[in-house]
Amino acid sequence: MAHMRFHIRFPEQKIKEPIIYQIGHEYKVVTNIRRADVRETTGWMDLELSGETAEIERAIEGMKKKGVTVDPIELNVVE
Repeated sequence: MAHMRFHIRFPEQKIKEPIIYQIGHEYKVVTNIRRADVRETTGWMDLELSGETAEIERAIEGMKKKGVTVDPIELNVVE
């Protein structure tokens, strides 16, 4: 099982959407919010995803399609 961390940035129009909840239900990944700062007009989050590598990649593409910016965090660990 892989554990990978990502820095997610939300545009203002996506702040109120339950994107992380949706990703956890649409893909076979476990979401773990490590840090976050969400305000009315801006938001970011450090998110850890656990699961099979291919499924994590699908979840990342799904988040991008939903309109958020996804960047890998250094020191991603694959176990």
